[in-house]
Amino acid sequence: MPTPTTPTPSADLATLTAFAAFNRVASGPRAEVLARLRSMHFPQDILVRVFDDATGSRLDLDLRPDASDQASDETGTPTLAEDATAPARAVGRPKLGVVAREVTLLPRHWDWLNRQPGGASVALRKLVEEARRANEGKDAVRASREAAYRFMTEIAGDLAGFEEATRALFAGDRERFEGLVEPWPDDVREHLAGLAAASWGQA
Repeated sequence: MPTPTTPTPSADLATLTAFAAFNRVASGPRAEVLARLRSMHFPQDILVRVFDDATGSRLDLDLRPDASDQASDETGTPTLAEDATAPARAVGRPKLGVVAREVTLLPRHWDWLNRQPGGASVALRKLVEEARRANEGKDAVRASREAAYRFMTEIAGDLAGFEEATRALFAGDRERFEGLVEPWPDDVREHLAGLAAASWGQA
């Protein structure tokens, strides 16, 4: 089974969707969803789960009215707010927004890069941009499948047809996937369809 690796977007761009059991109770920008959830009262036996729309990850949110906006995904990693204890990120040349990080290459790779116009850094940036453009479609398919997989694993893992639907998702078999999830609760099925919308291209 492919391991989800999609990075989490910034808090400013993130939108969330909240479910109470299998019912969608809020969806939209982070601040709006949090405000709505913190104003609602749910029975103690109803599980409320909030998901990042871009990654399908479940977020661990404190929904008390006086809580802060700190959030983390299911692994405990801060996602929608900066970890207050984390050191400030190093920033490269402000004009370019460049961040310096270590790259390990063989000597012949460094020799080739250093002979390129602009030097190694310029050549590497060009190579990365070319690879991004060449793989844009495949990356979108993979990201969509991983987001759908995260969401369905969290909320639909005990529903009938889950394993088969997962296999159909990663096989790109849209017809079989949609048939398997058809009996699932309406809100779950509709949200999953949105997450998986880009999954049916070429992998």
